[in-house]
Amino acid sequence: MAQRDRVMRMSVEQPLWRALAGYRVLAMIYAIGLFAAAHDGFTRPWLAIAYFAVLGVWTLATLPQVASAAACTKPFLAVDLAVALTGILITPLADAVQRVHDGGPTLPSIWTAGSVLAFAIKGGWRWAALASTLVAVANLIERGTPARDTVHNVVLVWVASIAIGYVVEVARASERTLARALEIEAATRERERLARDIHDSVLQVLAMVQRRGAVIGGEAAELGRMAGEQEVALRTLVSGGLVHVSRASEDDARGAVVRGAAEDEPDDGPVDLRSLLAPHAGSRVGLAEPGAPVPLAPQAAREVAAAVGAALDNVRRHAGEQARAWILVEDEPDEVIVTVRDDGPGIPEGRLAQAEGEGRLGVAQSIRGRLRDLGGSADVISVPGQGTEVELRVPKHHQQTNDPRGKAEQR
Repeated sequence: MAQRDRVMRMSVEQPLWRALAGYRVLAMIYAIGLFAAAHDGFTRPWLAIAYFAVLGVWTLATLPQVASAAACTKPFLAVDLAVALTGILITPLADAVQRVHDGGPTLPSIWTAGSVLAFAIKGGWRWAALASTLVAVANLIERGTPARDTVHNVVLVWVASIAIGYVVEVARASERTLARALEIEAATRERERLARDIHDSVLQVLAMVQRRGAVIGGEAAELGRMAGEQEVALRTLVSGGLVHVSRASEDDARGAVVRGAAEDEPDDGPVDLRSLLAPHAGSRVGLAEPGAPVPLAPQAAREVAAAVGAALDNVRRHAGEQARAWILVEDEPDEVIVTVRDDGPGIPEGRLAQAEGEGRLGVAQSIRGRLRDLGGSADVISVPGQGTEVELRVPKHHQQTNDPRGKAEQR
């Protein structure tokens, strides 16, 4: 459906990418400086010079790739790590054997950590663990033996990269939470604005038609009654908090994206039961509900709403069109309770059992059957002359089966 989007971008992650770009350049200069200070001791200095030429060109040419998560692709990360690993593995070929065994620095030196950090910022701690493990293996191959200083450096890079990857994941989760809060705020403000406009125009007109129709009588009274029902339904809609907004960021490259837009409730997420019960409210059906959403699994919410509809059908069918009914929604810690009460004549004792024996299973299937499938219960309490009360109880964490019942039948 058409949406009006309000987008707000947050870049909590962006400073990390800028810091990484700066680190790579400085680490490259540092590695070249180390070589320049000790080049006389290299057995094949030309090999080291060739590697540093490649490293310098690669570092400067790929600065745009480490500017954001979108630009830092998987192929780039793979090649970048390969450049670091190659430098580590060719160090024994370019440097003196004694320097290697004495714990001399590898050709890329601390530049390797920048490659691992790119994995951490892009993919979190799991990607960081993979990259740092490959670097650890290359370092052990380069030294030939697991010397103390080599193990120390390997563990340091491994722990630091995983910690940074975990921090990035936490930052992203916090970013999505903030985005969700801003979405809700934007949707609430829009709903309040619409409610004010509707109250100043449509609701007042409907209320006036209802009053004038009652005074004039006749066909105008029926028109007034219908206007009153629409007024109640519309007032419930604009004040019930039924606007649903998207839940997740849509731009991992720039951070969370806030969309303040009304959408249909998704099938795979909790449904606010109030949104399904609101259409039942009218001039002769009152709805009392909590001020906060009443989340239920989609199937459970639909089945409870259908059971309420079946109970109201029974009220109209057996208590008459002029009967009044009330719906009460209670959100308990472990269950949701919905009570439907009417002011009709009530049900004679034994009538429900008789109706079930005659094959009329409105209450048995359309109400009790639905709640039984949800792991809940439905109790019908009726005293002749004092109306009927149907109490529906559904647990919040029950795993339902996909077996929706049919529409309400006769009681």
